[in-house]
Amino acid sequence: MPQDAPHGPADLATRWHQALTAAREGATAPGTPAAGPHTGQLPDRDPYAENLLARWAEPHRRYHTTAHLTAVLDHIDTLAGHAADPAAVRLAAWFHDAVYRPDRSENEERSAQLAERALAEAGVPGARTAEVARLVRLTVGHDPQPGDTNGEVLCDADLAILASDPAAYARYAAAVREEYAFVPDQAFREGRSAVLRELLGLPRLFHTAHGQTRWEDKARQNLATELELLTL
Repeated sequence: MPQDAPHGPADLATRWHQALTAAREGATAPGTPAAGPHTGQLPDRDPYAENLLARWAEPHRRYHTTAHLTAVLDHIDTLAGHAADPAAVRLAAWFHDAVYRPDRSENEERSAQLAERALAEAGVPGARTAEVARLVRLTVGHDPQPGDTNGEVLCDADLAILASDPAAYARYAAAVREEYAFVPDQAFREGRSAVLRELLGLPRLFHTAHGQTRWEDKARQNLATELELLTL
């Protein structure tokens, strides 16, 4: 499942518009009273799309790019029937790596905070905004609790790259290394090996029926192969 899907910024902007529209259905404009006629207008969707797409296109990114965003959204489309709130999951995909600096460890938290600010301003109801932020924070460990169907879909979609064919997986691994080009080889091998061992140590990588059936075995094989190559 390579990430070079034929989707450009215009297509992604359309998908953002659809996701935001679905997420704020029935909402009133910020500051509009909950009771009484709705006289306010919800904010324009375009500036939010432009800001997010600019973030995903930052020059230091090699794997965490718009191609990754597109792939995650595509996988969510496949898994959407499993989620309790697909609209929240799709918005979480947009925000889950919106803040990304490979030399920092608080990316998920900062991305969640960005979602909280932006979605509240954009007219998404508070409960759904909180759910999006929770889902973004969940991508730190990709280990949702049983029954957390929204978390299961987002985490499975985010990790689906691990089940790629060997050539696509090799491109993914190389792109990750490029993002960490500032890290010396030995330190990178040690750090990356620790990440791979942590993933392999999870009881299961995927939590949806589709993920367990289609992706689990392939992903574990890819992870084990990469780990072996790093420790040669």
